[in-house]
Amino acid sequence: MGKAYEAVTEAVNARAAAENARLAKAAGVKHFVFASSCSVYGAAGDQPRTEESELNPLTAYARSKIAAEKALEPLAGPDFTVTCLRFATACGFSPRLRLDLVLNDFVASALATGKIEILSDGTPWRPLIEVRDMARAIHWAGTRDNSAGDFLVVNAGSNQWNYRVVELAEAVKAQLGDVEVSINKNASPDKRSYRVDFSKFARLAPDFQPQIDLAAAVRELVKGLSAVHFADANFRDSWLIRLKVLNRLRETGRLDDDLRWRTPAAPAPATGR
Repeated sequence: MGKAYEAVTEAVNARAAAENARLAKAAGVKHFVFASSCSVYGAAGDQPRTEESELNPLTAYARSKIAAEKALEPLAGPDFTVTCLRFATACGFSPRLRLDLVLNDFVASALATGKIEILSDGTPWRPLIEVRDMARAIHWAGTRDNSAGDFLVVNAGSNQWNYRVVELAEAVKAQLGDVEVSINKNASPDKRSYRVDFSKFARLAPDFQPQIDLAAAVRELVKGLSAVHFADANFRDSWLIRLKVLNRLRETGRLDDDLRWRTPAAPAPATGR
């Protein structure tokens, strides 16, 4: 979410996650599922990363996920199963749509402007997972037995969903036809590039594997955005971009610096004559 939110990112994603787990365990909850991220691999190159690979986080978000995983491990036990799902990059249409996700951004841009501008050389790797397939993974994690261990970290996604960024843009163009794909040669190089091995997830959760392929995800995004007559060429400055929303809520005084809602000031009492 940017450098301005590094402290609160750590507080929410790491410390609060661990505290929630402690409270859940004390309340008798049997399964705790943590939404981690493949971004923990950071600048990883072309070699697929397994759960045992070296971590190389490049952002506060990724570092917070690693910190949370470490804090959750000692809480796990026979009566409290903890599963950390290192999700691939989310994509897909949903009622609470976000357009600051790479595939969602490309589809929105193609529909609104007829163009997709790639803010890198297009070569970085990104594994993707559609939101409904994320739900399948969470279902599995919340119901699994302990045969894989009381504490488990697993990459959640599909080996078939590792793509270079330029391939995602070309997939959108293939669906929509007349779309111009360009590479912004003046953009800073994107150091985040990670190709991920999801074999462990395939072995442990064979009945909960991703079902929605890239073409279907693009079609659903096009269908959903078209249904609401989406045509906002300036969507990157809209309420569909998470960082923009947070900044505006802070600027208007509705959120404090810790991203907590401010309590509206009580109206002054009426005075009688």
